[in-house]
Order: sequence, then C-alpha cells, then structure tokens
Amino acid sequence: MPRSSPIAAVVMHPVRLRIIQIVGTRRATTTELRTALPDVPQATLYRHVAALVEADVLAVVGERRVRGAVERTLALGGQMAHVDHAELREMDEQDLRLSFLTFLANLGETFDRASADGVDGAIRDFLGFGQVQLHVTSEDLGEIQARLGELLAPYLTNEAAGTRTVTLATVLLPEPQRPT
Repeated sequence: MPRSSPIAAVVMHPVRLRIIQIVGTRRATTTELRTALPDVPQATLYRHVAALVEADVLAVVGERRVRGAVERTLALGGQMAHVDHAELREMDEQDLRLSFLTFLANLGETFDRASADGVDGAIRDFLGFGQVQLHVTSEDLGEIQARLGELLAPYLTNEAAGTRTVTLATVLLPEPQRPT
C-alpha cells in the first residue's frame, strides 16, 4: 500500500512553503521571517520553522542574543525541499492530489502577494505564464531537467544590484495514455 511521503508531509503546507521560498533565496533571521509573513502568528511561524529544521529542510546557521531572546539565522538545510519522483510514486492518490493542490494554492497566493498593490508595469514586465506540450521519453525528460538546472544555477543565489526576485514554477503533467 502506498504511504505518505515524509518530505511531502513536511513541506506541503502553505506556511512552510512560504518560509522555504524566503529562505531559498537568501539566509533569513526569524525576525525577517516574521516581517515577511505578517499574517502568520508568531507562535505558528516558530512551530513551522521548528518542523522544517527538524526535517533538515532548514538549518540554523547562526544565533545571537537580542534583548534576552535568541534570534536564529536560517538557511536551506541538507534535505532538499523537493518531493522527488520516488516519493511521488510512494504517495497514495489522496496525498498526491492534496500535495498538488497545495502547490497550486501557494502559487496563487504568491501571485496575490505580488499583485497586492495592483498589477502595474513592473509586475507585468516580469510576469509570464504559458503551457506547451512536449513529446519526450523518460531519458529526454531527465536531460531537460538537468540542462534547465544548469541554466538556472547562476540565478538562484546572486542578488546583485538591479535584479528582482521572481518565482519560476514548473509542473509536468503527462497526458493520459492513448490506446495504440
């Protein structure tokens, strides 16, 4: 019987996905997370951070005392916040559907936050979405993913002056098999 994916159970939560998005682009203190996520109560935020640290999705890379409290600096941990193919195969149908819908809801929330002040020229200059059908084998797909990873690598951590952070989301949905 398929079982729920351990990493999916940790990362497929709307608040945790938002935390991962923030820390995925740069190191962040817990104070910076609270500022970036004002709609999340502090205790709830800390509970989700603790779950991500425990799962090694986030790592504590620094601590300092601030007015008697310990402020932690967080970075991505050793465990990728990515549900791989093996884990996707292990999920039962309900967990798979819920994980995908959580991903889509988070993507919609990301758009809502980006456009909260209106969809002005700056957002339109960086906004794009589309859909294309590819005809691939499993090997082709592996090569596409590897080359895409190589192409994107220089843009994942370089916060140079004049750059803007954008979210790139990918979804691969196979068409149903047609009878031959």
